[in-house]
Amino acid sequence: MLLTTIDWLIIAAYLLFSLVVGLWVMKKAGKDSKEFFAAGKNMPWWLLGISMVATTFSTDTPNLVTDIVRQNGVAGNWTWWAFLLTGMLTVFVYANLWKRSGILTDVEFYELRYSGKSAAFLRGFRAVYLGFIFNIIIMASVSLAAIKLGTVLMGITPFQTILIAGVVTVIYSALGGLRGVLITDFFQFFLSILGGLIAAYIAVSHPDVGGLSGLLTHEDVIPKLNILPDFSDTSQLLAIFIIPLAVQWWSVYYPGSEPGGGGYIAQRMFAAKDENNSIGAVFLFNALHYALRPWPWIIVGLCSIIVFPDLASIREEFPHATDMVDHDMGYPAMLTFIPAGLMGVVVAALIAAYMSTISTHLNWGSSYLVNDFYKRFIKPEASEKELVNVGRISTVLLMVIAGWVALNMRSALDNFQIILQIGAGTGLLFILRWFWWRVNAWSEIAGMAISFMVALYFRFAHIHTDLPILTGWQELLVGVSLTTIGWLAVTYLTRPTDDETLVNFCKVTRPGGPGWDRIVSIARNRGVSLNEIQDEAWRVPQGILCMVLGCIVIYGILLATGYWIYGNTLPATILTFVSAISGYLLVVSWKKLIQISPEEK
Repeated sequence: MLLTTIDWLIIAAYLLFSLVVGLWVMKKAGKDSKEFFAAGKNMPWWLLGISMVATTFSTDTPNLVTDIVRQNGVAGNWTWWAFLLTGMLTVFVYANLWKRSGILTDVEFYELRYSGKSAAFLRGFRAVYLGFIFNIIIMASVSLAAIKLGTVLMGITPFQTILIAGVVTVIYSALGGLRGVLITDFFQFFLSILGGLIAAYIAVSHPDVGGLSGLLTHEDVIPKLNILPDFSDTSQLLAIFIIPLAVQWWSVYYPGSEPGGGGYIAQRMFAAKDENNSIGAVFLFNALHYALRPWPWIIVGLCSIIVFPDLASIREEFPHATDMVDHDMGYPAMLTFIPAGLMGVVVAALIAAYMSTISTHLNWGSSYLVNDFYKRFIKPEASEKELVNVGRISTVLLMVIAGWVALNMRSALDNFQIILQIGAGTGLLFILRWFWWRVNAWSEIAGMAISFMVALYFRFAHIHTDLPILTGWQELLVGVSLTTIGWLAVTYLTRPTDDETLVNFCKVTRPGGPGWDRIVSIARNRGVSLNEIQDEAWRVPQGILCMVLGCIVIYGILLATGYWIYGNTLPATILTFVSAISGYLLVVSWKKLIQISPEEK
């Protein structure tokens, strides 16, 4: 289905609005690097939280959920729902620590926490790896999903897709910096929610579906409806439920859900006006990300099972896109039934999802390249104006390269999975480095190297050896075990971070806890005052209580919403009641957490 004139006008109006935002904030964004990359560090929690949600709704997100639902049912989503645990840990344990650090990027953390040439190497390497290589692959993969949508819904070529959305995105990102990204993200969030609701309504209204009752009683859909996995199927239970909830959430580096916080989530925390706004922003993000957004996508995925029961039916409907057909095409295929006018809104919402993700990655990646590579290693004496200009140039270059890679990609998912697996097993390290003085730069270097070698081994072992091929969750357990043992061994075999750096880290971030007793004692012997650490109660026990309650609230809302949609009133009512009670307890516990660490004036 090609778009009509009214659809194109809606899309054009949205693109024009995004450009206007970039021009509006251009002067303020160009003031200095702190303004360009952290929006002056004075942003409110609600704007930052909504921006995080908009960023994580990339073009391929509904496609991914549809793929999961078609192949593994609704319960298959626990493979990413499990990351709520990571998010809540960041909210109540790490958000205030990141904000206290006073740094501009999370890569800058390495020379705040560690010392020597190894710390400098780690900062420079991660800046280039994450800001350039890893970032381009993410943007190219998201762009490839946009190409699929453009081919199916708009009838345009891959080059035209990248040109239309990419040029507008890079212009307002380069001109407006993070402030421009945050403002456009705010509107993109509501547009994407509206688009998702329209898509779900049209899907359910399809004649073959027959409304919600027809959907829920269809023989092909019923086996896919279970929100919890089949506990009698051990392999499925382990793969999509037990391992994600028991191991994956704390052990795997995943963009947007980094253990201990990091990436563009940390960037938003740095941009908050104070610690409480930092905490509130990450909580809002997790609440909206897990409790609000999934069900419209799930409904479309379930409807696609009826309308397009197999891949052959999708190929038959879209013969011009046969080389791209997979289960993730179920979502854009269902969108073709949306009528003119509404189609323009939905496509604009998908473009908004693409632009919000790409704009964040452009600014985030550029911040690494400028602050942690160019300024740190190339030209330390660079002026603020020069840093902003370099930031704008690097933003444009990142988009050009990512677009070129996307246009030449044919199997982006396989390559992207290797990059994601490289970080498997390093999560515990990212968590403990805040609360155990003995972790050093070599610990992180070893963790990266070992996880990289393990990932490559699993990737190619079945080709060059006769060893049995492990399942995904078995590879994860082996990778986490080997990486953890390896970096722990290296930690004890190498010299610790020097005492002066550790004392300064404690003074700046005030992490607290028994893992820093040795450093507090050293500081006291040297006559260095660490009253902030000695007088402040350790936040972590209360933070973990808040984390547990927060998970109960959000999981309760997520599951209750599903049961209300299914018409299962008893479990829906019980879960709603549990969420309400847990919400009240969370408010009480959250107030106590704030009192433990009063905001510095």
